[in-house]
Amino acid sequence: MSNLSPSPGTPMAAGPLTRACLEIDEYAAGLGWDKPARLFALVDTARLKKQEPRLASQLGLDRDDAGQSSFTPIEQEQVPAGTPLDKFLGTIAWPDAVVGCALTVERLMLPPSAEASVPEGLNDKQLAKWVAAHPERQEVRLTVAVLRDGSRESAVRLREKDAATEVLTGGNLVPGLAEALAATFS
Repeated sequence: MSNLSPSPGTPMAAGPLTRACLEIDEYAAGLGWDKPARLFALVDTARLKKQEPRLASQLGLDRDDAGQSSFTPIEQEQVPAGTPLDKFLGTIAWPDAVVGCALTVERLMLPPSAEASVPEGLNDKQLAKWVAAHPERQEVRLTVAVLRDGSRESAVRLREKDAATEVLTGGNLVPGLAEALAATFS
C-alpha cells in the first residue's frame, strides 16, 4: 500500500477528483512505461486523518500541504498478470471507507480516421495484433477515476508527448473503463 504525494504541477484550480487523477498519472509517469495496470482506492483524506492518524502519518498526510486534495489514492495489490481486466474488476468489492477508485493502464489507440480500415471478422487477438502493427497507432496511458456518487475523471498521456503539460483530462474520455470501475461499487 502506498500513498501518492500531490504533484507540484497539479493545477490547484482543478476539482479534487481531477487532482487525484493527475496525482496518479504523475506517479505512474515516474515509474516509466511498459508497466502493468495499477489499481487505487480513493479515500477521503480528512476522514483518514481523523479515523486512522497513525496510518495517515505513515502515508505522509500529517504535513501541512497534505490536504491539497480531498482524496488520497492508495495503491492496491498488483493486478494479476494474464487476467483480463474486465474479469479482474468483476471480482472487486470495496469497503465503505473507500469513496472511489482509479485505474491506470497502458493501451494502443488509433485515430478515428483508421476505423474505416479495420478488417472485418477479426477476433480480439487478431485485432490487437493488427492495431499493434498499424503505422498510426499511439501508445497511451489511461488513468480513470470514479467515485461512488458517479463522478468520473480521466487523464490520457501519449507516450510520444510524455510530459505533465501534455496530459488531457476529462470526465468522458474513457467511458467504458469508467463504467467498469463504477460497477465495482455495485
